[in-house]
Amino acid sequence: MNTKLERGARIITEQWLELHSGERLFIVTSEEYKREMKLIEQYAKDGGTLTEMMIFPKQPGQVGHYFDVHEDAFDSFDVILGATMHSLVTTKAAKRAIERGSRFLSLPLSTNDGRSLLEYDFLQMDPKESKRMADKLLERLSGGKRLKVTTAAGTNLTFSMEGREAQLFTGATRQGKGYSSSSFEIFIPIVENETFGTGVVDASLGYIGVPKEPVKIGLKEGRVCEIEQNETGQKLSQYMADFHDEGMYVAGEFGIGLNTFSKCRGNSYIEDESAYGTFHIGFGRNIGFGGKHEAKAHFDLVFDQPDIYVDDILIMEKGEVIWDEETLIAL
Repeated sequence: MNTKLERGARIITEQWLELHSGERLFIVTSEEYKREMKLIEQYAKDGGTLTEMMIFPKQPGQVGHYFDVHEDAFDSFDVILGATMHSLVTTKAAKRAIERGSRFLSLPLSTNDGRSLLEYDFLQMDPKESKRMADKLLERLSGGKRLKVTTAAGTNLTFSMEGREAQLFTGATRQGKGYSSSSFEIFIPIVENETFGTGVVDASLGYIGVPKEPVKIGLKEGRVCEIEQNETGQKLSQYMADFHDEGMYVAGEFGIGLNTFSKCRGNSYIEDESAYGTFHIGFGRNIGFGGKHEAKAHFDLVFDQPDIYVDDILIMEKGEVIWDEETLIAL
């Protein structure tokens, strides 16, 4: 057995799902990831967890639509593991399960290098350490109304977070509000029609991978209004057009990566967006994060080494969180 695969399966079962004996676990996956999920299923059963698994046929598209139509699909379970190619955390069934008190872990397994996501080293990030980092940032974001981000590459963007709550993902489903993601991050469901400015995407294009060259995008009233038509921009334009949904051009999430093990290599979008020293914008649906926008799906663009301001107060400089002395001692 692949020892890195076993390590990843144990981290997910023991540190992220945090299962108790007698709990009911539902695993949603697809045919290409059956081997990994069978391993997690066995570790869960060894700990006394009752498990069921739904396996979708191998397919290039997203399976999230099924869990929008079948909103009650998770009603019988205490814990749900969404382990398909794409994230299921923004689906209506996931939203309903979380509201009913179930725990949900989003584990999108898409990779571009032929390895299983469970073999990646970024899974070793300690959720407790990540939460300590997140808690201090959440304090600074609490009650904030406006975000501003600039980068050396040319990004200059403003976002509204007025009336929206900043939250955290640290892998562990018992942290936060009972749902989490393998993307270690702070996320904010930003006001959907109040993002303005220019973003220069230089770190990752999400599912597409690392950009061949940085690409400039313009945003106005929360929507992408312009994409630079270099080679990378043409690829991004086509990717967005293929959704056939104008709702995918709306900026609905602002995220800050918290995983110091993660690197932006373009091999796994979930690793890219969780990398410490980056921020990302999530486009499309944000209802699962506490927003109000519906769309067919959700994807992220990642930017490197940002300066981030909350109501004109600098909280991150060139990708480094600005800690106070008390926090530095605690860390």
